[in-house]
Amino acid sequence: MGIRFVWPRVGSWLVLLAALFVSRERAVGQGGLVRLDSLGHAARFAEAQLAHSVSYLAANQHARSTLAGGAWRYVGAQDWTSGFFAGCQWLMYERTQGEKWRLRATQQTLDLAGQQNNTGDHDIGFRIFLSYGNAFRCTGDPAYRDVLWTAAQSLATRFNPTVGCTRSWDFGAWQFPVIIDNLMNLELLFWSAQNGGDPNGYAMARSHALRTLQEHVRPDGSTYHVVDFDPATGAVLWKGTHQGYADNSTWSRGQAWAIYGFTMTYRYTHEQVFLDGACRVAEYWLKNVPPDGVPYWDFQAPGIPNEPRDTSAAAIAAAGLLELGTAVNDPVLGSKYRQAGVALLRTLSQAPYLAEGSNSDGILLHGVGNKPANSEVDVSLIYGDYYFLEALRRL
Repeated sequence: MGIRFVWPRVGSWLVLLAALFVSRERAVGQGGLVRLDSLGHAARFAEAQLAHSVSYLAANQHARSTLAGGAWRYVGAQDWTSGFFAGCQWLMYERTQGEKWRLRATQQTLDLAGQQNNTGDHDIGFRIFLSYGNAFRCTGDPAYRDVLWTAAQSLATRFNPTVGCTRSWDFGAWQFPVIIDNLMNLELLFWSAQNGGDPNGYAMARSHALRTLQEHVRPDGSTYHVVDFDPATGAVLWKGTHQGYADNSTWSRGQAWAIYGFTMTYRYTHEQVFLDGACRVAEYWLKNVPPDGVPYWDFQAPGIPNEPRDTSAAAIAAAGLLELGTAVNDPVLGSKYRQAGVALLRTLSQAPYLAEGSNSDGILLHGVGNKPANSEVDVSLIYGDYYFLEALRRL
């Protein structure tokens, strides 16, 4: 039986760029015109920035966030962000078909090989699926697929059937913490189960997504960052935040994870409950973001409008909204989400969010990692850059 890769086939980046160069405007949705020349320019700028970054970072140095002088602070393979830099390179190889990108992406990816056996947290999905997953999608090399299968088994060791979730973290005073971010790593389980790996991963991922929908999403469509469960009974012990402003506030990147994560879950399960969940969290996002679509780091941050924006949340949401717009059956609603995703991409492709003209080696400026800890505030973030590139690909 042939291996079936279930990521959406959205067409060649080369076709996209050709269309961008030929036409400076395109009608989107119900008569709204979105200028796409800025997106083509941003794609070319992104390639130049990434080329500069790989010129001074070794294949075992994985970009994470920019320092005060603009250069990348890099991390080792064990960091939760290590897979994004390789993922960016695979996306650039896909866009350009340049052999130099394939070679460098291969080297960057191979440095992460040991992470397929990392059972210490949920982030194996970020580390492996964005590196080896993109590598397999772009090349079809079965060696990459085998790593994905092993990584999915590693993630599965963190599943507790009583709770119905994979445990996110092993630090802190929580009993069994599950964070909204964890939705993203379920794709490793879904994909592996549907592409020759352990089929039990599908039920685990579906259970986790359903429990997250039940416990993390509030009635108004906003989300909690962290829910702590009793591992013996599955009961909820506490709901709150670790990186947001307050326990009852809505951390913007968490809300973006939810848009993307529930949409991705629907793609694999085709269950209406997950599509409805994706729409609920998307509606909250659209009703509460500033006019330009780029959120403050927390929707209830006390100093708004004098609070940092978070372009990483915006990029994740853009990628999620673009897919959500193709998933819903209602053409009006689909157009609404797709227009929102395109408009957000356009905003990110211009000042003050694109890094052009700054000293940053990243693609996007004004990302926020962990504001309460005063860590990585108003910097370029590699995961923001990755989802920006992925959103351009999806468009």
